[in-house]
Amino acid sequence: MDVTPLSDSSAWQRLGGADTAAEIAQQPALWNRLAEDLAQACERVQAFLGDCLNDPRQRVLFTGAGSSGFIADLVADRINAQWAAEVRALHTTSLLTHPALYLQRNRPTLLVSFGRSGSSPESVAAVELVRAEVEHSRFLDITCNPEGELARRGAGREDTCTLLMPADSCDRAFAMTSSLSCMLLTALSVFDTAPWPQRIERLPQLAVLAHEGLAQWDAPAAALAQRSFNRVIYLASGPLEALAREAALKLLELTAGRVLALANTPLGFRHGPKSTLDGDTLVVVVRSAHALARRYEQDLLDELRRDGIAGQVLAIGPHADIGADDDHSLRVPPLDDTWLAPVWLTFAQMYALQRSASLGLTPDNPFPDGTVNRVVKGVTIHHG
Repeated sequence: MDVTPLSDSSAWQRLGGADTAAEIAQQPALWNRLAEDLAQACERVQAFLGDCLNDPRQRVLFTGAGSSGFIADLVADRINAQWAAEVRALHTTSLLTHPALYLQRNRPTLLVSFGRSGSSPESVAAVELVRAEVEHSRFLDITCNPEGELARRGAGREDTCTLLMPADSCDRAFAMTSSLSCMLLTALSVFDTAPWPQRIERLPQLAVLAHEGLAQWDAPAAALAQRSFNRVIYLASGPLEALAREAALKLLELTAGRVLALANTPLGFRHGPKSTLDGDTLVVVVRSAHALARRYEQDLLDELRRDGIAGQVLAIGPHADIGADDDHSLRVPPLDDTWLAPVWLTFAQMYALQRSASLGLTPDNPFPDGTVNRVVKGVTIHHG
């Protein structure tokens, strides 16, 4: 199969991946638009949050399911380190099954929900559960769909603030791509401690980086997808472990499970998961911007390349002296890993798209039989 550039819309139309390709490619433009939207929303958001993040009694729960849950995982630790409030990630899929472990009736709680459609059964049920079980609860809904249940049910409520992403971010394709990156950057912008203008300025910076990365990685990702690896392992440190899990999920989704995709940390990989390596395995290490983490990552990269067991080992991330021989790198401003995460994720998105096409699947809908759906179906909400 010939390599198909991301920009070849007519070819992707024939391959059944036009929406996915366009939604990956549009992310830099959407981040610029998001910066404008957030600049207009900042006073409303500040008024809603007030001083709650400086209160150690306050709990902030970031929640979602699947890719939306990985957004929560990516942002929670960084935000927790910045504020007196207790901040944690909690997937709706855990909250609904074991609410007594996670909710405290007498402790003020802000539930931050991520939802592309805003209509998944778990997202709606999580809001209803927290409202019923926590006396002083409030809700920040970050969603891409103005017609979704989160947006509809939160309208006009004093306990709810809804942030809508740019219209084109509500991906038409099966896989979450631009929806995920917009919601991630919104959460980082809303909860950062830097002055609002400084937070907003980061989005155009990241848009420039992503545009550069998309151009540089388009052909290499397409060529890589032509190799018949049946197992791909993404490794990343700290908060970027959630990025690795999201990258693995994208590949599982778009290849309809034909390519087994796993995720771990560079240090954790040696504790058993390294046994999965063979000549049909691709390993992708997403590098940290922090020197300490990079040393651990470099140790594993050197070890894997020396062992020669994996079919191929790649490294992607910010340019640095530690790992100057990384395969795909960009020179980046001094930003935290979590802020840079959406840039590196574009590589994984492009690779998953191309790998799906190489298998003869239709990336916009890799499950035409309906076994897996764009918006989750078949969930019955039970009450204790």
